[in-house]
Amino acid sequence: MERYRIRRLRAALLALTAAGGLLLTGCGAGEGSDSGGHQAEDGSNGAFPAPDYDSGGGTGEQKDTDGSDDTDDPDSREFAPAPDYLSTFALDVDTASYGYARRTLAEGRLPDPSTVRPEEFVNSFRQDYDRPDGNGFTVTVDGARTDREDWSLVRVGLATRPAADAGERPPAALTFVIDISGSMAEPGRLDLAKDSLGVMTNRLRDDDSVAIVTFSDEAETVLPMTRLDGNRDDIHDAIDSLEPTDSTNLGAGMETGYETAEEGLREGATNRVVLVSDALANTGDTDADTILERIASERREHGITLFGVGVGSDYGDALMERLADKGDGHTVYVSDEDDARKVFCDDLPRNIDLTARDAKAQVAFDQATVSDFRLIGYDNRQVADEDFRDDSVDGGEIGPGHTVTALYAVHTRPGTSGHLATASVRWLDPKTRAPHEESGRLETGALHDSLGDASPRFQVTATAAYFADVLRDGDDPRSSLPGAPSLRELKETAEDLAKKTEDGAVRRLAETIGRADRAMD
Repeated sequence: MERYRIRRLRAALLALTAAGGLLLTGCGAGEGSDSGGHQAEDGSNGAFPAPDYDSGGGTGEQKDTDGSDDTDDPDSREFAPAPDYLSTFALDVDTASYGYARRTLAEGRLPDPSTVRPEEFVNSFRQDYDRPDGNGFTVTVDGARTDREDWSLVRVGLATRPAADAGERPPAALTFVIDISGSMAEPGRLDLAKDSLGVMTNRLRDDDSVAIVTFSDEAETVLPMTRLDGNRDDIHDAIDSLEPTDSTNLGAGMETGYETAEEGLREGATNRVVLVSDALANTGDTDADTILERIASERREHGITLFGVGVGSDYGDALMERLADKGDGHTVYVSDEDDARKVFCDDLPRNIDLTARDAKAQVAFDQATVSDFRLIGYDNRQVADEDFRDDSVDGGEIGPGHTVTALYAVHTRPGTSGHLATASVRWLDPKTRAPHEESGRLETGALHDSLGDASPRFQVTATAAYFADVLRDGDDPRSSLPGAPSLRELKETAEDLAKKTEDGAVRRLAETIGRADRAMD
């Protein structure tokens, strides 16, 4: 049986044992504890009989069948327990990892492997999924066979309704928490934020509200929550007054920011904190868990969500991601004026509304046709399988116009055919908190014969995942995805796909892969 090296999973399993199965709160929820079947409301176990469950968090990767340790073998590798045929995770629309990798490679450096999250590479590109008419999701499940025998890539795609016109969404109450520490003086940090915030202020509605909090060695509320109607000049003056000063007391900034958001809380509005920072905390409370607990309490009590905007060539990626996870939000990274304008002037105003809270996905693989599977990325988004329908367990907060993509490497049993997988998404209505579910199925006969036969958008997804896998694991063939091409081949594929899709983002992907290829020579 094909085996995968799983360096990161080893650490996750050790941490899981120490934690005694406790779940971390936040967008990503906890890492999966011992997996178990969850009965549907009609008492059944889903589309096919549930297997005997073993521990393993739903990765589907297997250890040696003889149970040997192989510790004397220098080439030995640790493997997860036998697969339980369920994979459950909280939804995520972060893209910061890909943006930061692009910035790093543009400067001639390879990104630190610890900052590479494949799901954020995949979710950085447009998809071809159908959209629902109202709140909730459509579920698309498709796949293609790879060059490695009996291995396929399976894509699970979730899509929300298109973003409404600006006049149709609820009003917004946005508290901007802006880092003005000395490091923010670097071109492409505070200057970009100020310019983009100014343009965004002109695009927000009169019934929207804005507050501004700054932090360096201490935090200050520069502008309390203020309606835009009749006050745009005051807001512009507050933005123009921002200047870089001293060190980075991120803890003080977050505490003051959430206090300001709570004081300006508006019923019936989307209340959100927008953190703009390089996330390099070096003064005051730099302990992530303490900062995170403040975010968690405000999220639970008032439903305030967090949107993290990362900037700078030196960037605290891990801290920003954890903050957004704990704050029921997501992160992006901006490296230039085009990125900043898109985030502040297009994406944020258009996607202020929420369409789903605590959204989770569960993919059930049919043990009659599947012997092995691997979820690509979502390492810190795992949810215990039995918690899929436990609505007290955190999931992800998703807005209109979003797509969420999860890619799996799937090993099918030779010569089998029929049902391969059922993917389900569960979420809470953002207003009523009523639970909803949708599902989609995939049969082995629906798999494309090769990646080249799949849709261009599927190929872009695969290309982004292969690229992330190389950056994270290098050229180690034992950890690569099935059918992985070389970087040079990936670059050529991306160039062809850029022509087919006429998508500038795919063209920039090809350029970024080319830079990685040169950096690795």
